[in-house]
Amino acid sequence: MKNISEAEIVSRLSAPVPRYTSYPTAPHFHDGVGEAEYGKWLRQLPEHEGLSLYIHVPFCDRMCWFCGCHTKQINRYDPIPPYLSAVRQEIVLLRDAIGFSPSLNRVHLGGGSPSMLRRDDLERLRTSIDTHFHLHEGTEISIEIDPSDLSGEEFAAYKAFGVTRASIGVQDFDERVQEAINRPQTFMQTAAVVEGLRGVGVRSLNIDALYGLPYQTEETVAQSIEQVRTLEPDRVALFGYAHVPWMKPNQKLIPEAALPDALARVRQANVASDILQDGGYLPIGMDHFALPQDSLAIAAVEGRLRRNFQGYTDDPCATLLGVGASSIGHLPAGYIQNDTATGNYMRTVASGRLPVSRGIALTDEDKLHADIIENLMCRYAFSISALRRDHGPLADRIASHIQDALDADAHDLAIFDGDTFWIQPHGHGFVRTVASWFDTRMKEKAARYSMAV
Repeated sequence: MKNISEAEIVSRLSAPVPRYTSYPTAPHFHDGVGEAEYGKWLRQLPEHEGLSLYIHVPFCDRMCWFCGCHTKQINRYDPIPPYLSAVRQEIVLLRDAIGFSPSLNRVHLGGGSPSMLRRDDLERLRTSIDTHFHLHEGTEISIEIDPSDLSGEEFAAYKAFGVTRASIGVQDFDERVQEAINRPQTFMQTAAVVEGLRGVGVRSLNIDALYGLPYQTEETVAQSIEQVRTLEPDRVALFGYAHVPWMKPNQKLIPEAALPDALARVRQANVASDILQDGGYLPIGMDHFALPQDSLAIAAVEGRLRRNFQGYTDDPCATLLGVGASSIGHLPAGYIQNDTATGNYMRTVASGRLPVSRGIALTDEDKLHADIIENLMCRYAFSISALRRDHGPLADRIASHIQDALDADAHDLAIFDGDTFWIQPHGHGFVRTVASWFDTRMKEKAARYSMAV
């Protein structure tokens, strides 16, 4: 590594780049892909392969100011049942378009706050899924939870729904930070939810925490992560707060002057990582941690780690169907996104049409670069020989991109030995930046992204 200060490296490498939960990334989706293309892609799905299902619930009973999700605050439950009716209708439309009842390897309820859903609505949703898809003993069913939504009666409903994994939003336990992001949540409240979920047999728990929030310091982050560790979650997702107020107006309420700079963010992430690893957690990619016996850690060790819109995953499915307003689906042929406006989404489904608003068809070159970027994000490396095996002669085009990447690498982040390109350990924290060197579409369309560190 060249003789250069940490501050200077971070300053140079913190330029905004995508998070690479997909490639091509969402800014490249367009309205030229609609219902007709999506229907054709669905009909092409092989009957013998399982797939995954993501269901989006775009409602919260409060708006967290840090949130970057497609959601809106509601003060009463009334809008939720008709929305879920549309979700169930979309499930029917998908089954009819596919032409058979596919097997589901994963079902994930995200949001928003799907933990707002009442037992009777969860029962109706599960009945719809069972009617039109096949679930098996190994199907993982997961849900995102805001502890403030739960009174204690919901745990039995989750057991009845078949939840096997829950993701609990924490962000930070420091009261000053919570006030600055409008997310009051005590440690005891969170611990009670953890106990309740384990009490009904939820076998895997994930906790989401953030660094880079207003008023956070290395000390406050360390204290919060120590508290997280005492809850003994199976996984921890340690995300860097993505400040994108031009996309999410609620983030304009965040006091920008209180946000840590790039170097402080890196140091906060390092402190949290050290605490988790000292506690026996294995680092998974750039921002996940898991206990060695967890399936995510096993997938990472065995080279099966994947990346999708929920972050790092051990889901092997090539197809993820997105259901609900704003949901994004990934099929072998391309990506689609449903209408983000809840009203438009519901009206389109009611008319008997798939509610697609935009997407992108994948070219062979897209698939090649997607493979490279996913390998970098998950394994910090890719090999030319593996690319040739999976993509044929097209892989030979990568030679010039590798040379361009090495020319751009002013800080010895990566090494190429003639076959394998890999990121050195001191460059792991800048994996998004290295991945962007192989993003051929970034030059096609100007887009604003979050900070790279």
